[in-house]
Amino acid sequence: MKIQPFSKPTLLATLLALASTAVLAAPAVPRLQLQPWAATQHLELSALSFLPAQLGPERLAASERDGLLLLDAQGAELARLPGSFSALDSRAAGQQVLVASLDNQRQQALLVSLDPRTRSWGQPVYLPARDYPVNGLCLYRDEASNLFLFLVGEEGKGEQWLVGNGAQLNPQPQRVRGLPLPPAAQFCQVDDGANQLLVNEQHVGWWAYPAHPEADVERLPVALRAPFGDLKKAAGAMALMPGGVLGLDPKAAQLHLYQQQGELWQAVAALPLPGLVEPENLALQATATGVQVLLRDDEDGRLYQGELNWQASPVPLSPPLPNVAAASQSDPVGRQGDAADDPAIWIHPQQPALSRVLGTNKKQGLLAYDLQGKLLQELPVGRLNNVDVRPNFALGELKVDLAVASNRDHNSLSLFAIDRSSGELREAGEIPTPLKEIYGMCLFQPASGELYAIANGKDGTFVQYRLSAPNGVVQGELVRQFKVASQPEGCVADDQRQRLFIGEEDVGVWAVDARPEQPATLSTVIKVGPQLHADVEGLALYQSNARDYLVISSQGNDSYLVLDAEPPFASHGAFRVGINAAAGIDGASETDGIEVTSVNLGGPWSQGMLVVQDGRKRMPEQTQNFKFVPWAEVTRALKLP
Repeated sequence: MKIQPFSKPTLLATLLALASTAVLAAPAVPRLQLQPWAATQHLELSALSFLPAQLGPERLAASERDGLLLLDAQGAELARLPGSFSALDSRAAGQQVLVASLDNQRQQALLVSLDPRTRSWGQPVYLPARDYPVNGLCLYRDEASNLFLFLVGEEGKGEQWLVGNGAQLNPQPQRVRGLPLPPAAQFCQVDDGANQLLVNEQHVGWWAYPAHPEADVERLPVALRAPFGDLKKAAGAMALMPGGVLGLDPKAAQLHLYQQQGELWQAVAALPLPGLVEPENLALQATATGVQVLLRDDEDGRLYQGELNWQASPVPLSPPLPNVAAASQSDPVGRQGDAADDPAIWIHPQQPALSRVLGTNKKQGLLAYDLQGKLLQELPVGRLNNVDVRPNFALGELKVDLAVASNRDHNSLSLFAIDRSSGELREAGEIPTPLKEIYGMCLFQPASGELYAIANGKDGTFVQYRLSAPNGVVQGELVRQFKVASQPEGCVADDQRQRLFIGEEDVGVWAVDARPEQPATLSTVIKVGPQLHADVEGLALYQSNARDYLVISSQGNDSYLVLDAEPPFASHGAFRVGINAAAGIDGASETDGIEVTSVNLGGPWSQGMLVVQDGRKRMPEQTQNFKFVPWAEVTRALKLP
């Protein structure tokens, strides 16, 4: 896990925001009017919340004595699931509500559906028993309607589980990832729209984490205990609204209000809670004039309800992107850390279903997989970064297909001959380059049949070689050299139009004439901005009789952007590779290299295949790998013509 680094101005703003107890300018000072709730019902509750607003005014409750309860607005019992329960969260699912809680008798987290109209509970679905005590839990629904459950455990243990999609619970919950959380955490809540998980650390403060399963593990402070922030004694339960946080200081009997501003939170008010000794449970529901609040005092178990005349201002959110699912994935690479990098697709000339996916392991060498992702061959030749393939290369008297990869151990190009019948690879030589730190590369094969390798270095230099092997030994003739201003990596050549696309990681994508005798004049394809987020990584071309597309790995927001491959390079939008729960395949994120083909490879690949490197392997957590996505899914998601 990493704590997000700050620039000096951001750090100063953070310290000022955390240390300040000044109230933001507002039309009215926030006030909370509390009164006892359900005092005559003799409830003994461990957790209490509102039913999702669209489903009615009722409340949900967890009780160690009475089970899971549906209560009316006055606290009278409407429905009960017998048992002993603690902790509580819920999400609407059509006309039903999906409820998460902890079964104290079985010491397991569970999910169960509730129909408020018929006041009937469904059959509970249990997570497997954990090897640590679970203190709390919270639900999260992502942009693809996947439902996740976060578990908050002792000694800093946390987990994220996939438990459903849409209105359906998965019969077998799947563990997605582990999370290092604060050691004294008891409460968590998720803002679904912002994909933001908040967790308390009792003696320190509240922390915000990215909630998306493919996100990196990092955290930012929401509010800290004095002397670093405005919390007097402790950080307890919290409740969220778009753009805002309500948090309890149970030791000081105060309710804190915070407004999010970018990556920071500004203290709005600290409201006393007279009559409460140790407020423990907190829930809210938006009203026309503010929010309705439910509180429980852990000192005597009494319940309180009140109206708070304040609402946070929602923060701008990125629009959700469509998700596509991988149909298969490769075996994980055999090295830890940032190892897998760039794929290429070799097409079998007679039997496309026997085609192979090549992938670089930049800590080992070149890997070859079948279309189901099974590792067939590995060549441990060194730290290979990018790889590309072209057919029909004359290796002396032999006709082979050729794979070429950038070799960071030798600042060279490593060549591999591919048997056109079996698909087996063998080493076919090496071409040294003058690059000091070789990085990306791609191949260009015009209609004349010549083959060019174009490699780049981290200093922005590109070198172009004409490859030949008249005597069976591959030679490289340097025919052109040019440069961009900063670090590039991904590139792809449009052989038909003799155009080379190159990615400059922090700048955008350029087009340049691929022919070596032509000047290397750069023209803009797309700049880093609202659609394309740095780093600009892999580039690939989908070419068919109907339409050609340029696909770009937008690593900064874990998405893939599709443009027309011809000027004016119109955008068709971006998508993400999400979870395929039925196949047990996680999504893809932090993608480096990509490759795509329009060839009918059979089965799900009838319209072609997109291969993306996955920088964070989840479900289960393993070393990096490659995801294989049917192009038909991309066409459907983006409504491509």
